[in-house]
Amino acid sequence: MPDPGNGTVGTLRLPAQVHFGYGARAQLPEAVGVHGRRVLAVVDPFLVRTPFLDDTVGALTAAGLDVRVYSDITPELPVDTLDTAAATARAYGADVILAIGGGSALDAAKLIALLCAHGGPLSRYYGENLVPGPVVPIVAVPTTAGTGSEVTPVAVVSDPTRDLKVGISSPFLVPVAAIVDPELAIGSPATVTAYAGIDALVHAVESYTARPFDLDWSARLPVFTGRNALVDGIALRAAGHLGPWLPLAVREPTDRRARQEVAMGALLGGIAFGSTGTHLCHALQYPIGALTRTPHGLGTGLMLPYVLDALRVDADVAERTATLGAAIEGIPPGEASAERTVARIARINSEIGVPASLADIGVERAHLPRLADLALGSTRLIAIAPVAPSRELLLDILERAHAGALADRSAK
Repeated sequence: MPDPGNGTVGTLRLPAQVHFGYGARAQLPEAVGVHGRRVLAVVDPFLVRTPFLDDTVGALTAAGLDVRVYSDITPELPVDTLDTAAATARAYGADVILAIGGGSALDAAKLIALLCAHGGPLSRYYGENLVPGPVVPIVAVPTTAGTGSEVTPVAVVSDPTRDLKVGISSPFLVPVAAIVDPELAIGSPATVTAYAGIDALVHAVESYTARPFDLDWSARLPVFTGRNALVDGIALRAAGHLGPWLPLAVREPTDRRARQEVAMGALLGGIAFGSTGTHLCHALQYPIGALTRTPHGLGTGLMLPYVLDALRVDADVAERTATLGAAIEGIPPGEASAERTVARIARINSEIGVPASLADIGVERAHLPRLADLALGSTRLIAIAPVAPSRELLLDILERAHAGALADRSAK
């Protein structure tokens, strides 16, 4: 039967354990040890020889676990580097993989766990629902607040045979445990905080504005299931944690309250989009990022006000955008509007150093048609957009983003 409530259905696929708070990393020996004795710790290279990693390995060893550290993580995750990492994990006989770091380290751990369990090549799993069964258990500990990868069913890899990054999406990639300790992000560089944090806000916004799907409960569900009654409130909470606090976390990298709020927002944003999926900001960022070699969060954040500005001509999207704005600003819903939300997000971008236009990051106007065509090719993301985007709509968004000019609808 079709859903009579236009989006009043929901799915959740989450770790069995999620721990959040200052000091939560003390739960690691228990969270890891229940899955086996041999632990492959996949960590960002910058963590090697830091007190945090030394303390973590020491605590695991004291709990009777055998730990091997693997830190040869290459940004953007070229596919061939993951084959090498998986060979190391298999030779070691890892029972569980502990992922510590930013999005690249967490995604690398997911893909290593996949290759350990099911073998390569990785290209067998590109797309959705192609992982045949459980992977090696993953315990995820993020050190940045943004990707939400510690709670999501997706990992992204770079393949030299493809124009854009490639996603592998499966419920089997959801970690068995996520431990989010805001202490680990204190002192992160301003640009890392800004780009990761604004990407987390995009996750919340795109989750809340996702298209409702008419799910066929008798068939295998897609990994991302569109508008989701179980996470709508979570997406709004994520926006409420991020909007007021992200600029302060960028300005004051050691502010403990700001770090806590942004970490909570990023975690909740990951929970939200891990069920619903993301849409146009991400579809556009993939070709923009490939062209300009700019960070993922910079691109999604830059595009966010332009995407929302274009979509708010739809009455339902406008209402939801206004509701998001009330959460971001902490104002009564009656004072909120879609236009005010767009303007506030643009100001947040300005405050944290996200470029205002595509021209600012080296995109030429002649590139825009090709960017629109590549974005349209991201069919999974396009399908989640709240309106069916035409090439003309995407070109209009790109044109405005290139010029740095939001639409003037004051006369409408």
